[in-house]
Amino acid sequence: MSSTEPQASLPAAETPIEPGQEPTARPAEKADPQQCAAELKRLFPALFAGPAKPIKLRIQADIQERAPGQFSKQQLSAFLRRYTGGTGYLIALTKAQHRFDLDGQPAGELSEEHREAARQELARRRLVTEGRRAQEESERRNRAQLLRDFERTTLTPANFCALKGIAPEQLEPLLAQARQEAQDMPARPDRPPRHEPGRPQGRPQGPRREHKASAPPRRGR
Repeated sequence: MSSTEPQASLPAAETPIEPGQEPTARPAEKADPQQCAAELKRLFPALFAGPAKPIKLRIQADIQERAPGQFSKQQLSAFLRRYTGGTGYLIALTKAQHRFDLDGQPAGELSEEHREAARQELARRRLVTEGRRAQEESERRNRAQLLRDFERTTLTPANFCALKGIAPEQLEPLLAQARQEAQDMPARPDRPPRHEPGRPQGRPQGPRREHKASAPPRRGR
């Protein structure tokens, strides 16, 4: 999930439920969250390796029981919030019928309420992504038009900026970006020749026929 993507509004049951006793924090507590994820995959591959699976409720207590002292409460909370907020996890919620324990075994039914909440969140994310892409495409077209207009204008840069309503210091960065985008755009394949309805598209191919030699002209009497 991109760092700019909005955080999921998750069902309450997906929020990690903490055990009553917090274990002693280890020096690795401040390590990269990816290290915590890698360690969980190593310890419990049936649940955390491979495609995401809906996790059993109160899974944090099970982790602490099976791997005492390996992770602090803060580490697991941060990991589980990130894990259950991932798009892949939400997709898994919409398709599964059960939750799964650390051994990858079914551990409780998945409620329709939680499946529906996941579907709504995925729909919201799609709308956000589509809106962002549409905005980026609109801005790209505007930059391309700005470049075309600038290449044709007879105005001074200052007057051109005033006409377009942009600050003079923004002109060169926008033009440079438009030129780069024009270079990066894939070339359009050549279009086939246009065919007008009712007209033959060319002489049909086939074996060539030999023509008989014409007879010499007859002389007049």
